[in-house]
Amino acid sequence: MRRNHVTKQNDLLLLLKLMTTVITYDYIILGAGASGLLLAYRMSQDPSFNDKSILIIDQTQDKGNDRTWCYWENGVGEWDAFLTKTWSNVFFGSQSFSKIIPISPFQYKMIRSDAFYKSLWTSVNSKSNFSFIEAVVDSFTELKSGVEVATKTDTYFGAKLFNSLPNLEFYKSQNKYPLIHQHFVGWFVKTKVDSFDDSAATIMDFTLPQNGNTRFMYILPIDKKTALFEYTLFSKELLKYSDYEKAIEDYLRNKGIVDYEIIEKENGNIPMTSFKFNDLNSEHILNIGTAGGWTKASTGYTFMNTAKKTKEVVAFLKKEDDLSTFDKRTKYRFYDLIFLDVLAHHNNEGAALFASMFRKADIKTIFRFLDEDSTLLEDLKIILSVPPKRFIQAFFKRLF
Repeated sequence: MRRNHVTKQNDLLLLLKLMTTVITYDYIILGAGASGLLLAYRMSQDPSFNDKSILIIDQTQDKGNDRTWCYWENGVGEWDAFLTKTWSNVFFGSQSFSKIIPISPFQYKMIRSDAFYKSLWTSVNSKSNFSFIEAVVDSFTELKSGVEVATKTDTYFGAKLFNSLPNLEFYKSQNKYPLIHQHFVGWFVKTKVDSFDDSAATIMDFTLPQNGNTRFMYILPIDKKTALFEYTLFSKELLKYSDYEKAIEDYLRNKGIVDYEIIEKENGNIPMTSFKFNDLNSEHILNIGTAGGWTKASTGYTFMNTAKKTKEVVAFLKKEDDLSTFDKRTKYRFYDLIFLDVLAHHNNEGAALFASMFRKADIKTIFRFLDEDSTLLEDLKIILSVPPKRFIQAFFKRLF
């Protein structure tokens, strides 16, 4: 009786396995947000991948305007066709230092995601070797010859996997590297009369209650009657949603803006950590986007780094096979680690830290430093622009 029971059980398992479709691809991309879709787009534009079968899996394809991306850039850029607005000046505000800063030859650029997504999908869908599956990924497992991806209904096999779906437990469950959340709620507001100076984007305005954290308003005036106000924190703990909205309402009232319409809302939570994401990569799996540590740890900026990294991935795939060797650590990871150590342990001092940097350092030097394209001399200028005590303490703590 026991043997018959085991045999029937094995037959049932075999039947279930046969009922599950197994399909094989050269590359599987998990997630069709900025990083996943940008990588697919890069591949679709390169003839070297015309003979490769590429699968994209996401729970939804049409994401709409789920993101607002901003970045600075010198001159004409790859994504200029999708720009909503550009600014030649930025405003930094704090209790100790406030200034409208010209950023020429740079421009601060803004993209809404809907048109960007649609254009990239047009390129990807024009290629017959690309497929899209609308599904929720349950798990993926590395095998000797590739990776197996399981959804609720099917199993897919890929020689290589690019994962953009973050697993927060990897960096939340460790204590070696601090985790700061960049969390925000934003209102797109429209007024009946001219209310905004649309010649400058406010990248940080700390002239609001800090309440023991690093808190600022981020403002993108699209025209004189329309602007995005994002109440943003760099902190370990999140707030109640109503707290973010009240802060925006209070800020607008303090600026004399009381007659307005909220035409759209957005919110987000970007992890800021120097966790060693490279250690999660393997021969057949490369984590990309936020899941791969492509978010600038000290600022939360991701878009331009992702655009750059996806180019590098495509070039890498044409030469190398082991994905674990893709990304190399640089001096900037250590800089970010020290900065986050300070911010994690002295979160109430963030406003003073940034005010000192923007007061003492040239804006173009700051941009190059944050772009990870600075010289050692420029690195030194940034290091000398911030209050030294906390950074020296954090440096020696990491050193020893």
